[in-house]
Amino acid sequence: MKRLTCFFICFFLSEVPGFEIPINGLSEFVEYKDLVELAPGKFQFVAENQRYQRSLPGESGETLEEVDQVTLYTYKVQSTITSRMATTMIQSKLVNNSPQPQNVMFDVQIPKGAFISNFSMTVDGTTFRSSIKEKTVGRALYAQARAKGKTAGLVRSRALDMENFRTEVNVLPGAKVEFELHYQEAKWRKLGSYEHRIYLQPGRLAKHLEVDVWVVEPQGMRFLHVADTFEGHFDGVPVISKGQQKAHVSFKPTVAQQRICPNCRETAVDGELVVLYDVSREEKAGELEVFNGYFVHFFAPDNLDPIPKNILFVIDVSGSMWGVKMKQTVEAMKTILDDLRAEDHFSVVDFNHNIRTWRNDLISATKTQVADAKRYIEKIQPSGGTNINEALLRAIFILNEANNMGLLDPNSVSLIILVSDGDPTVGELKLSKIQKNVKENIRDNISLFSLGMGFDVDYDFLKRLSNENRGIAQRIYGNQDTSSQLRKFYNQVSTPLLRNVQFNYPQTAVTDVTQNSFHNYFGGSEIVVAGKFDPAKLDQIQSIITATSANTELVLETLAQMDDLQDFLSKDKHADPDFTKKLWAYLTINQLLAERSLAPTAAAKRKITRSILQMSLDHHIVTPLTSLVIENEAGDERMLADAPPQDPSCCSGALYYGSKVPSSSIPSWASPSPTPMTSMQAEGAKVLESTPPPHVMRVENDPHFIIYLPKSQKNICFNIDSEPGKILNLVSDPESGIAVNGQLVGAKKPNNGKLSTYFGKLGFYFQSEDMKIEISTKTITVSCGSSTSTLSWADTAQIMNQRVLTSVKKEKAVTITVGKEMSFSVLLHRVWKKHPINVDFLGIYIPATNKFSPTAHGLIGQFMQEPKIHIFNERPGKDPKKPEASMEVKGQKLIVTRGLQKDYRTDVVFGTDVPCWFVHNSGKGFIDGHYKEYFVPQLYSFLRRP
Repeated sequence: MKRLTCFFICFFLSEVPGFEIPINGLSEFVEYKDLVELAPGKFQFVAENQRYQRSLPGESGETLEEVDQVTLYTYKVQSTITSRMATTMIQSKLVNNSPQPQNVMFDVQIPKGAFISNFSMTVDGTTFRSSIKEKTVGRALYAQARAKGKTAGLVRSRALDMENFRTEVNVLPGAKVEFELHYQEAKWRKLGSYEHRIYLQPGRLAKHLEVDVWVVEPQGMRFLHVADTFEGHFDGVPVISKGQQKAHVSFKPTVAQQRICPNCRETAVDGELVVLYDVSREEKAGELEVFNGYFVHFFAPDNLDPIPKNILFVIDVSGSMWGVKMKQTVEAMKTILDDLRAEDHFSVVDFNHNIRTWRNDLISATKTQVADAKRYIEKIQPSGGTNINEALLRAIFILNEANNMGLLDPNSVSLIILVSDGDPTVGELKLSKIQKNVKENIRDNISLFSLGMGFDVDYDFLKRLSNENRGIAQRIYGNQDTSSQLRKFYNQVSTPLLRNVQFNYPQTAVTDVTQNSFHNYFGGSEIVVAGKFDPAKLDQIQSIITATSANTELVLETLAQMDDLQDFLSKDKHADPDFTKKLWAYLTINQLLAERSLAPTAAAKRKITRSILQMSLDHHIVTPLTSLVIENEAGDERMLADAPPQDPSCCSGALYYGSKVPSSSIPSWASPSPTPMTSMQAEGAKVLESTPPPHVMRVENDPHFIIYLPKSQKNICFNIDSEPGKILNLVSDPESGIAVNGQLVGAKKPNNGKLSTYFGKLGFYFQSEDMKIEISTKTITVSCGSSTSTLSWADTAQIMNQRVLTSVKKEKAVTITVGKEMSFSVLLHRVWKKHPINVDFLGIYIPATNKFSPTAHGLIGQFMQEPKIHIFNERPGKDPKKPEASMEVKGQKLIVTRGLQKDYRTDVVFGTDVPCWFVHNSGKGFIDGHYKEYFVPQLYSFLRRP
C-alpha cells in the first residue's frame, strides 16, 4: 500500500556541465527521412523566432514551412503487466537540425514508488550504460568524472502523484541522441480496479509516436478500459484488443492527430494515458501463483457485508489551516459523514492548541447525529497552535473507553483518521515522544491513518506514525482539489470487510514471506503475499487463510495455481517470466524500508540496511541505498541518480551529548569547576589573558547556542541545523551600530547521513568606528576605513583602533573589547588535518552584560532584553540522566530537556560542563520566528526585520 511506496520521494540534484555530442551523420535515422528532408543548403537560420525555414515547391512559387531546431523522430512507450507486476520502457530519439549547439532534454514522469532498473543513452553509436552501485561507491565514481569536467546531471524531483526523471545534454549541430529508461512497479488494487498510468510528455510533435500496453493476467480479466484523460481530443485513437486472459492497448496518433489544432505546431500529447482493469474472481477469493522458485498470493474476496466501523476523525484546526484548505476539508468531511452507515459509530476531535470534541463518546451514525456533526464542523474557525500529541491521545482514549465499557461491536473495526498540515507547536514537541505515547496507548485493534496537508508538512513523521500503528499515510497537496483527494483516501480505508486476516503456509516448503498490507481487508483493495518456495516440495504449497467477517469466522484454503502456468506464459512473448521474482523483491524491499525507519536499535537498523542493499544490487534497482551510475565505455563521462536516506531523523532538535563534536578536538568529556570572574584590563602591549566571566551567551560546535538569562539564572540551549555557506545573524543593533554574523562551513562529508555544520568565519561590524573584523580559522583581518591589518593564528598580538581592541592569543582565542561597554571572545578549535570528517571551526562567547540598545536583535541579541520564562513540572525523561520539563516563554508552552553543553574558554580540550534546558526544533518557540529569518546576505549585514 502507500506505506510501502513512499521512499522514492526526492533525489540528488547536480548542476554540472553537459555532454559534448560528436557528429557522425544520421544513418540510424534514415527510416524517418520523410519527416524532415535534411537536404544540404535548404535551411536558413532565423534568429528572431529561433526556428528554420525550409523551401517547399508550391503551385505559385515557393512557400515556407518552419522546422524545429530539434526534431523528435521517435517517442515510444512499451509497458507490460504480468500478474500485477508492470515493467515500462520509454524511448526517445532526437536530432539537432540547427547549425548551433542545442540543449536536448529527456524529461519523463514515472509513478511514485516505481523502481528504476535501467537507463541508457546512445550518442552517434556510442552507448552510455547504467549499473547499480552502493550509494557511496556511486557518488565516488561520479565525483571522479566530475573532477575531470566530463559529466552530465541527472535530476529527479517531486510531483503530485509522479516523479520527474530528467537529464539534459548539449547536442552539437547535426548530432543525434537516443534515450531509454526502464522502470518497474507493482499494481495495487484500489476502489475495485488496478490503475496503470503512463505520463506522455514528448514536448513536441513526433513522426512516430506509439504506446503499447500489454496486460497478461492468468487469473482472467473482468474488464479493461482506457480513461478519457485528454478531454476527447483522441477519441477513437486508443485501440483495445481483449481476450480472456490477455489484452493489448495501442495508442498511435498520427502527426495530424497530435496537433493541438489543425494548423498548430504544438502537440496535444501532454498528459496521462490511464488503463483501468480488474481480474476475475467469480470462482475464488484468492489466487496462488507459483513460478520459477517464487510464489505470489493475491487475496481480494468480494460479496462480503461491510464490517461495522468505529471511526474518530482528528482534524487540525490551527491557524495554518485558514482559508481554502479548511473550506475544502469541511466540504470533504460533510461528504464523508454522509457515507457512514447506521451501524457505524463515530465522533470528531478538532484541535489547535486546545482539544475539543464534538462528542466525548462514540455516537451511532444516525441521520440526526450526522447532521449535527456537519453543523459542528461548519462552525470551525481555524486559529492557534498545533497540539497533535494530546489530540491523538484523546481519540485513543475515547476508543479505549468505549471498548472497556463493552459499547463496541466485537466484530467491528476501529479507525483513527488524522488530518493535519503542520508540525506540533504546542504541548509535546518531540516527534519520537509523540510516536512513543501513541504506541503505548493505542490498542492492537485500532488502525491510525494520517493525511498530511500541504507541501511543508512533516510527512515522514506521519508515515512513521501510521506505519507502526497498522495504518497508512497519504500526502494531500494544497494546490490541488483537497476535497476530492481527502474523499478518495477515505474511500480506500472506510469499507472494512475482514478482520485479522492470517496467511498460513507450510514452513517446510515456503520461506521469506512478505506482504503489502496489514491484517484488515478493505473493500476494493487486495492483499498480496509473496515468498520463495522449495521446488522439490512444489506439491505441498497451499495457503490456509483465516479471517473474521461481519457475520462469521472464515477458513479459506487456496491451492497453488501451477497447472499450465508455465506453458501459458511461455506462449506469450509479452509475458514476463520473472514476474513472481520481481514482485517478491518489490514487496520485500519496501517492507524492509518501512521496518528500517522503525528499527528500535542501531544494530537492527544496520542489519536491515545490509539486506536492502544486497537485494537492490541483486535485482538491479535504484533504492535509497543505491545509485544508478550511467557511463560511457571509457568510464570518464558519468551521470548519477540516487535517492536520499528514506527517513530523516525524526527529531531535528535532539540534544547530542558529544556526538556532534569533532572527536579530535574534544576527545572526552570532563567537568572542571568554573573559575570565578575577574576583571578584564589591557596594559600596554600585553595580550588580554584575564579569566572569562562565567555567565555568557555562546555558540559552539554544530552550532550549539547557550543563552544565559541572568534574572532567571538559567541556561537555555538550542541547535541550529542549516547549510554550509549560510550566514546567520547573531547580533543586529542598528541603533548602536553593531552587527555580529557567522558563516557556516560544512564537515568534509556526512556522518550517519547528516552533514554537520560549524562556524568557519565570524564578522564584527562597528559602524561608528567604521571598523570590520573578520575572523576565520586561518586569519584575523581588521579593517578600519582604508587601513587593513591581517594576523594569523600563529601570532600573539593585539591591534588597537580607536575604542576597539583586538587581541590574539596564539592558536587559542581572539578577544574583542569595545571601550568598557562590551566584549566578545572567539575560540579556535583545531582538528587533525587528515580527519576524514571533521574540520576546524570557531566558537563565540558574548557576555550578557554587554550594553546593547533595547532594539538589539539576532539569534543572540534578542536575549539582551531578557524574556520571562517559567520552568515547571520537571519529570523523568526517556533517559534517566535527561529529565524533561515544561517551559512557558513568549506566550508558548514548550517541552524542554535537561542536559549538558560545553564551555571551552577555560579548557579548550575538555571543556567545562554547562547544565542547560534544551529547546528542540532549532529553538522553535524560544527564538522569535523561524531560524531561517536570521539569514543575512553579507558577513557585515544588519538583520532586516519585518
